Amino acid sequence: MSHKKFKPLGNRILVKRSEAQVSKGGILLPDSSQEKPKQGEVLAVGPGKMGKDGVVEPMELKTCDQVLFGGFAGTEVKGDEDSEFLILSEEDVLAVIE
Repeated sequence: MSHKKFKPLGNRILVKRSEAQVSKGGILLPDSSQEKPKQGEVLAVGPGKMGKDGVVEPMELKTCDQVLFGGFAGTEVKGDEDSEFLILSEEDVLAVIE
């Protein structure tokens, strides 16, 4: 499945994690010892959270936003060709990178 197959519901977003960086000394650590990056790009955004009054609260985030999120936030999902995505709640996002 590509990311186009995933449509977030409610106040959730679909994020593609940024690639891990090589250290300044050029040392590339094996994947098993690397901590996964805690930032990524928003690929899709849900319609927003339904309020108690039945009105949908609009999302603050939009596609193409670069975001920071917590280390254990979200649910990992796999797409085509071993691509990995995260589905996060808008509340799991700590900041937008400008």
